[in-house]
This record gives sequence, C-alpha cells and structure tokens, in this order.
Amino acid sequence: MLHLRLIVPGDRTDEVLQLLEQTVGTTHLVVLSGAAREPRGDVVLCDVAREAGDGLLARLREMGLDRSGSIALEHIDLSLSRRADRAEDEAPGEGADAVLWESLTDATHEESTLSATYLAFLTLATMIAACGVVLDNAILIVGAMAVGPEFGPLAGISTALVRRALRPAWRSLLALVVGFVVAMVLTCGFSYFMDAVGLFTEHRAEGPRPNTSFIWQPDWMSFVVAFLAGIAGTLSLTSAKSGALVGVAISVTTVPAAANAAVAFTYGDYAQTWGSVGQLGLNMVGIVIAGTLTLATQKLLWARHDTLPAGC
Repeated sequence: MLHLRLIVPGDRTDEVLQLLEQTVGTTHLVVLSGAAREPRGDVVLCDVAREAGDGLLARLREMGLDRSGSIALEHIDLSLSRRADRAEDEAPGEGADAVLWESLTDATHEESTLSATYLAFLTLATMIAACGVVLDNAILIVGAMAVGPEFGPLAGISTALVRRALRPAWRSLLALVVGFVVAMVLTCGFSYFMDAVGLFTEHRAEGPRPNTSFIWQPDWMSFVVAFLAGIAGTLSLTSAKSGALVGVAISVTTVPAAANAAVAFTYGDYAQTWGSVGQLGLNMVGIVIAGTLTLATQKLLWARHDTLPAGC
C-alpha cells in the first residue's frame, strides 16, 4: 500500500475527493479542512494500492494539483486493515508488477545527478578496483562493484528514453561520462603514487592475472551478462526490491574496467587500456538497452490496467 498526502485548494477539494472515491484501490480517506498553511488549503489523506497509484498520480497532475497544491507519496511498510486488504484485492493487477513512473523518475533523477558525492563514490570504487586489478584479487573487485553508483545514471537514461524526455537523458549521460573520466584520471594519479611508494609494480600489473584478466577482454558473454543484469536492476527499481541492486552491481564490469584502463595507461599498456574501455562501453550499452526494453515492456503490459471507471 501507498500513503497519499495532498494539499488541495479549498475550492477544489470536492473535485479531488470525487476522484479519490471513484478510484478503485483507495481507502482510509481523511479530510482536514483548512489545516494547510503553506500553501493554504485542505489536507487530504488516503491509502492507495500500489497498482492503482500511478494512474491516480497521473490524474492528479492532470488536474494541476502539483502546481496549485502538493502531492506527496510514501510507501507503507505495514498496514493492518481489512479495508486495505480489500482495496488491494479490488485494484487490477499485482502491486509488484506496477510501475510508479513519477517515483521512478524522481529516484533516477537523484541518483543520476552529477554531484560531489557521486564523483567521490565512483572515484573511490575505481581506486578500490585498481587495487584489486594489481593484486588480482577478486574480492576487492566485487567490493568495488558494490560501491560504484553508476547504475543510477544508466537507469536514468533508460527511464528518460521510455518517457521521451531529452533533458534527463542528457543529464544522466553527462553524469556517466564526466564521472568515469574524473574517476579514471584520479585513479591514474593514484596508480602513479602507489607505484612510487612501491605498492603497485609493473610486474604485478602486467603479469598473469587469472582472476581479473577478463576485465580487459570484452566479448559477447560480457554483453549477455550486462543485458541480464540490466533487466534485473530495472525490475528491482520498478518493484521497489532494492536489495537486488547489490547483485546487479557485482554482475557487471564497469568500475573494474575503468580501473584497469587507468592502471594499464599508467604503465603504458595501451592495448589493455583500450580493451578495458571497450569492456566499459559494452557493459553500459548492454545495461541501457536492457533497461529501456524492460521499461517499455512494462509500460505496454500495464497500459491495459485502468483504475478509474470510464468517463472519470
């Protein structure tokens, strides 16, 4: 279930209440007349089944309530109510299959913004992966994959493409490109420093690395894994099962490829550098294609669900 809190101008409260009462899947309707001060108006509260949430949000925005008032949505972790159970049963479809497009857009916007925190996480992840590359340590590689925040911008691109929003797509692409460029440049400096103090050596970096040599050798299997991970990651975002994102993060060779490119460049191995860059690009393309196709499929399948009677 989802909890909806609305601030409604007094002259539009009846219109909003009619919409809520006619929406299949809503319950626990509360009206606090004149309770809102900024902006002024009535506060309307209700719970709505997840599968009915996207359609209701779309209609509230069509009414202009996001401009004249306020729309806030929260996930309810526990709801003990027969009315809530009945509302979920009446709403068409399954809540786990529903996509809250406004929530998804907001989440990917936050995670795909080029910020100092984003750059810090991506750079630290790349440096950890650089240590894993030189030491041929798979545990460090997995840890770096889990730390990397790059799935946010990748999901942002997919979401923007499906919603045909050019500006969010460019913002996400900018975060990816600038983020990886900055992370790789700083990791090059980190590698030079580690070499200077004797912790990195060319012998280790260029020697046999059975656990990490795949990083700079892209092939079709790399694309297949990235494609499957992109589907899983997108489903975890749209179904609010964020725990699966950790598994997605450690399935794709993005951060390790960037790290290997930086280390190889440090020691003048440009063939390995370009191989790593190719691995990075292949994984990102695979994730974006998979995410876009998954969202487009979900949008198509869910389009037949309408939570309001005809004519409302």
